[in-house]
Amino acid sequence: MHNKQNTNLTQKRVARLSVWLIFIFLFSGCANSNDVSAERTEPELNPTFAPTNQLPSPEPTQTPEIVFTPTPDTRLTPEQWQTWPIIPKPTNRSKEIYLAGIQKGVNPYAFSKIGDCQNVKESFMGIYDTDRYFLQDWQSTWQETVNQFVGYFNRDSLAFGQGLNVAMALSPFHADPNTCLPTENPIQCELRVINPAFAFVRFERWYPDETPPEVYEKYLRQILDEIIAHGTVPILMTKADNVEGNHQINYIIAKVAYDYDLPLYNWWLAAQSLPNNGIDPERDDKFHIDPIYAWTEQSIYGLGALDSIWKGISRQ
Repeated sequence: MHNKQNTNLTQKRVARLSVWLIFIFLFSGCANSNDVSAERTEPELNPTFAPTNQLPSPEPTQTPEIVFTPTPDTRLTPEQWQTWPIIPKPTNRSKEIYLAGIQKGVNPYAFSKIGDCQNVKESFMGIYDTDRYFLQDWQSTWQETVNQFVGYFNRDSLAFGQGLNVAMALSPFHADPNTCLPTENPIQCELRVINPAFAFVRFERWYPDETPPEVYEKYLRQILDEIIAHGTVPILMTKADNVEGNHQINYIIAKVAYDYDLPLYNWWLAAQSLPNNGIDPERDDKFHIDPIYAWTEQSIYGLGALDSIWKGISRQ
């Protein structure tokens, strides 16, 4: 009996001890959990993730090369000057000069005649400031041009004269002392006084046997540069004569007109249909034109050239 009581007591003690050990173990476990949590490394706030489906970089696009095709030049060449039309049409360059001149204040109702004695008013368009002219049916629309430039047909230019050549026209020594400024050459004087929108330009060759053609061309280009700088549209003219024997001057005139892209009144071609090709048979110089036939013909086509250029430029 006594032994049985001891055994029960022992079992109770063991049970209490077991409960106490379990309590200690659980308590220690919570403490260790807190310690482990305190020692953990904080996670990164902005983690970087490697893309799983990265798109391939696009292939660089090649810009196609743009090839410009120049506008073909359909103009007749200087070597073909004998077939150039008598009455010219406005050129792109002449349009630019006219517009620049209007902005500068040139007189759109004025034109000039610059050159040698072939430009004298009696032989070149002076009649259109009188009541003695007659326009045929195919010329009837030119009357508007006569009205536009009235008062400028029958005048002698300050840049015209007997024997005036391309070199003299650039020299103040040959300017009119009564009208021109001391430093002005005849062309500068004419441009200042008249302030024209257009100017016919034609010069003979001086000393045909001695003057190199390249000198004529050099001075002609200088004359055109002065006229263009003023804002005046030059209208070049070929000549009816061939005193040099090889038409060299007309070729140079056509070459310069071509290079500058300027209108050219081909008076030489018009004169070919006249008796003696328009040259005065009563004179032995083979230079002056016939007053009976050529003066009228030269004036008719001159008015036609002015009409074509003026209307073609001002009415675009």
